[in-house]
Amino acid sequence: MADDYLVRIGKLIRDARQHRGWTQAQLAEALATSQSAVNRIERGNQNISLEMIARIGEALDSEIVSLGYAGPMHLRVVGGRRLSGAIDVKTSKNACVALLCASLLNSGRTVLRRVARIEEVYRLLEVLGSIGVRARWINDGTDLEIVPPAELDLDAIDADAARRTRSIIMFLGPLLHRMDRFKLPYAGGCDLGTRTVEPHMIALRRFGLDIAATEGQYHAVVDRSVSPDRPIVLTERGDTVTENALLAAARHDGITVIRNASSNYMVQDLCFFLEALGVKVDGIGTTTLTVHGVPDIDVDVDYSPSEDPVEAMSLVAAAVVTESELTIRRVPIEFLEIELAVLEEMGLDHDRTPEYFADNGRTRLVDLTVRPSKLEAPIDKIHPMPFPGLNIDNVPFFAAIAAVAQGKTLIHDWVYDNRAIYLTDLNRLGGRLQLLDPHRVLVEGPTRWRAAEMMCPPALRPAVVVLLAMMAAEGTSVLRNVYVINRGYEDLAERLNSIGAQIEIFRDI
Repeated sequence: MADDYLVRIGKLIRDARQHRGWTQAQLAEALATSQSAVNRIERGNQNISLEMIARIGEALDSEIVSLGYAGPMHLRVVGGRRLSGAIDVKTSKNACVALLCASLLNSGRTVLRRVARIEEVYRLLEVLGSIGVRARWINDGTDLEIVPPAELDLDAIDADAARRTRSIIMFLGPLLHRMDRFKLPYAGGCDLGTRTVEPHMIALRRFGLDIAATEGQYHAVVDRSVSPDRPIVLTERGDTVTENALLAAARHDGITVIRNASSNYMVQDLCFFLEALGVKVDGIGTTTLTVHGVPDIDVDVDYSPSEDPVEAMSLVAAAVVTESELTIRRVPIEFLEIELAVLEEMGLDHDRTPEYFADNGRTRLVDLTVRPSKLEAPIDKIHPMPFPGLNIDNVPFFAAIAAVAQGKTLIHDWVYDNRAIYLTDLNRLGGRLQLLDPHRVLVEGPTRWRAAEMMCPPALRPAVVVLLAMMAAEGTSVLRNVYVINRGYEDLAERLNSIGAQIEIFRDI
């Protein structure tokens, strides 16, 4: 039993070291010990004291173990405070995970700038590390360097990490160029009802990929004699479906036309990255993409993903719900124009700077200042549409915004089966939301928010909406088990505190 305990501690230390991007020799130097000693510790063949565990944790900036069971992370929110000042929008979570998957196309060194340090990224890094990819944080932990091995070891894949992210499905496109047969664990992620992977299968089948889903894994077989002989028409204009088709087309020796493609922000960032790899992509920003594939990609590439329009929308909602004046910098305006047009109709007082370019040289940004406003419910319902329509992920924020507006607002979240249900959690905080069916909710405002203690909804955006309402509610609220928020936002509580919120992170003892 003691030996098993040492093995488990050793694995935790190894994982923490790899997350830090250190070699065993670097850790040994920090501990003033030998590399062989570190190797023994990581293999569970070395007795180790609590003092040494603490020293390792400090060196790696990681909590290796804690006394007792630390339990999940919670947030204690003192609400009713006004926000002020300015805050920068972080890089796009959805673009970053797509670019991590796309790095598998490249045999050379990939550097991604200002990568979002979120749980979704960490899960993918765990998966990549387990199959032999060397990934390390550089430049004080702001950028990520990725170097793939000559051969990937999919037999060693970290199945637990893979099952905790839906993004793993975007490994299919790159991997079909690397091996004739492979297995991947089923994709997971936040709980949004049944989400079919069939559109992915239909698109990738045109590249010779045949998949059977059994025993918790995708079993993939590639027929090299099959290639697209006519345009690929996607049966769903989904973001990840389009990205998977792009990833498959990138190393296809020929020209691939993808129709009914998503032109959303993360797809455009992926296209810009592919062009940096030498893959020409025509039609970026439209629903027809023409990809000029390059069979072998071996380049050193340096790329900066753009800012996240969904995070920008969440910060706009934070200002609106807390009746604050707030400047939100580096807003990717192209992907928020419809949302802002709706908010203008509702009476939002705001202004914006002239446009400037993101670090990728392509995405248009502005700085946006939002002021306290008397909002009226919109005449039309709030409903998402594929880009350039109102973003699917921004719909939940309108539940909180509508709750502070005068009148009744109908929100029709037709994409997901369960997400509208989670929005009714706002009723625990004083909201008046009526669930009409699994896709439609009627929101009546204005709302006198009240503090409450509750479990975090299992879906990312509704979870953040609840947090924003707690920030507006007088008194102290508690939001329990916020892992799902950490999946999509980097240091959200600390960043909100920097503009006037009062949010404490804590764990049960």
